[in-house]
Amino acid sequence: MSQPIIRAVLESALASLVPAIDTAWQNVPYTPVTGRPYQAAYLLPAEPDNHSMGDGSRQERGIFQVSLLYPPGQGTAVAGARAEAIAALFHRGASFTKDGITVQIERTPEIADGRADDDRWMVPVKIRYFCNL
Repeated sequence: MSQPIIRAVLESALASLVPAIDTAWQNVPYTPVTGRPYQAAYLLPAEPDNHSMGDGSRQERGIFQVSLLYPPGQGTAVAGARAEAIAALFHRGASFTKDGITVQIERTPEIADGRADDDRWMVPVKIRYFCNL
């Protein structure tokens, strides 16, 4: 039952970022609006890490990726500023808690180089997390 809570914790933190922009959540219908930026959020769980035998403890790990999708032809500054704001929110050492589960940010988020993606300029931000259960 931990993955839904981890997702909710990270998505809630992303939704708190100001200024808000439209968000495409996984498996939720979304139609991009022409000329308006949006972000797409993906939870990419990795293999759990078991530190010991017998006690049932484990560490859930993964990447929370936020892909920023901006209209083309507007330069890179606005998308870059949003990527930096996301990196600041999910800074190394940040933690977010819900229902007794704390998700911690393991590393400084990775802001990849932007690229054309269909009719948008896309900048991916990878946020590496872990959660001790």
